[in-house]
Amino acid sequence: MKCALIIPAWIPEEIFPSKVAGSQMNYWQPLGTLYVAGAVLKAGHKVKFLNGAFMTHAEIMRELSLFRPDIVGIYSTTFGWKKAVFTASEIRRGGFKTRPFIAVGGPYPIAVQEKCLNDSPDIDAVVTGEGEITMVEIMDRLSQGKSLDGVEGVVFRKDGDIIKNPARSLITDLDSLPFPARELLGNAIDYIPPPATYKRKPVAVMITSRGCNRKCIYCFQIDKNRELGVRFRSVGNVMEEIELCLRQGYGEIKFLDDTLAADYDRAMQIAKEIKRRKLNFTWFASACVHQVDKPLLKAFKDAGCWAILMGAESGVQKNLNAVRKGTTIEQIRKAVKTAKETGLTVHTPFLVGLPGQTFEDGLKTIEFACEIDPDIVSFHALTPFPGTELYDNIEKYGAMSNDLSDFTYQGAAFIPYTLTREEIALLRQLGYKKFYSRPGYVIKKVLAMRNINDMKAAMKGAKSMFWLWLKSDIFRRGESAG
Repeated sequence: MKCALIIPAWIPEEIFPSKVAGSQMNYWQPLGTLYVAGAVLKAGHKVKFLNGAFMTHAEIMRELSLFRPDIVGIYSTTFGWKKAVFTASEIRRGGFKTRPFIAVGGPYPIAVQEKCLNDSPDIDAVVTGEGEITMVEIMDRLSQGKSLDGVEGVVFRKDGDIIKNPARSLITDLDSLPFPARELLGNAIDYIPPPATYKRKPVAVMITSRGCNRKCIYCFQIDKNRELGVRFRSVGNVMEEIELCLRQGYGEIKFLDDTLAADYDRAMQIAKEIKRRKLNFTWFASACVHQVDKPLLKAFKDAGCWAILMGAESGVQKNLNAVRKGTTIEQIRKAVKTAKETGLTVHTPFLVGLPGQTFEDGLKTIEFACEIDPDIVSFHALTPFPGTELYDNIEKYGAMSNDLSDFTYQGAAFIPYTLTREEIALLRQLGYKKFYSRPGYVIKKVLAMRNINDMKAAMKGAKSMFWLWLKSDIFRRGESAG
């Protein structure tokens, strides 16, 4: 069978404020879709991947008409759901000689499941969990002209009814999965993180594990009750994929695990094995502040890691406690200090709009960010996606936006009882202005510039700062909460 996997067309200005998009723009390799593609290819089917980050809707439809797929899989986030519905309707009315079967998957369909079929009569099925095995089984059934009855992890239409099959167990043997089908990406150089967050191009993204054993109330996990916690790939399997990426020409790898240090000894082993094999690439990882120490961070640095992201989220302990972050202000302070002493570039994201957070708490968080002085900070609006504890119990915490376009970390999808939408936007803007305008920070960054890429990133950052100072409402959007 022929399978088309689609990310519907979108443009950056739909997510980022246009005046500062240049310093936030990023195009990640869509690992979830590429994993599904790898599994479908291994099963002997043909696959075409169409990425709406680089194609218009018309171009996607044109490619589909030429490929003539038997099945179309559409990936959707919460923000992208309206586009997924539109894409499905256009495919259904596209005049294909053979009517393609349309399935949807991704974070939003996984969270709301049968609601997707109620939203769109053009969608035939929803994949309600990890898609690698499920998609192959769907295609096997369709190729044999059989019903999807009993296929785990699927909600589908049958004779006018919506049938919800049992959930599929999460995949525990991650080594059994084929590697993501990066060969379907086209020009790999197009897939880059935001400026100043990579050293070499092209950049591959990779996960060495799935899941999380922590219980932050705003974080979406398929394993909602954290029954399995973190599922790890073997170190050997991780090394095999790293070496494949290097053979494919990638110069940098960004590890997207929720935390690469969830298993300290395994993280140390990965770093030592990269160094032992003398693998020549730069890399970027994420880790929780209470899971790292100087020996581990030094091992990362010695193995080619140049930067680490550690979620700080807030500079006020009661705000961290409110979202069950499980970390302390002192752990954040110590981890950032240790990483900087090790020579790593440190990125600490902060969240604005936490439950119970006051405007004064927000100002204290900005002061804390300046005090610990990481190399990169971000001030995002807290975005509790469908399926998270915060979203499912919204009346306890505040108001939720009815506009799915707010679910981007940019719009205020959630407004706690203690803040207004305007205050969230203002705190974000104040945070960026105060942190990045400090004379000492600016001088340090100018002196650290080493190449043309550093200069380009600095110019984009300077342009964003210009607009942050000029426009007082750069992060504000229309009212849609309640």
